[in-house]
Amino acid sequence: MKINVIGGNISQQEIDDYIEYGRKKYVGRQISGIDIIIDGEFADLKFYFSDTDFQHSYRSADYLVNDMNKINDAKQSEFKEKEKHKV
Repeated sequence: MKINVIGGNISQQEIDDYIEYGRKKYVGRQISGIDIIIDGEFADLKFYFSDTDFQHSYRSADYLVNDMNKINDAKQSEFKEKEKHKV
């Protein structure tokens, strides 16, 4: 993983904390790099990903979700009962 710290210096522990934050926020995605931009007491994070595969999205009540666990049981049941189109 390539890590760029821009605009200041931070400890290895802080870098490790940002990596862990990214892994929790982007579950299922492969992080290939991080830009950590230091601005005084603040840090802006930009994550880069190596997984370029298509992620399936589901439409539920006019919004998109990428994980069926994010929608309620009734909507999950509705998706299971839908007739799937042949591709």
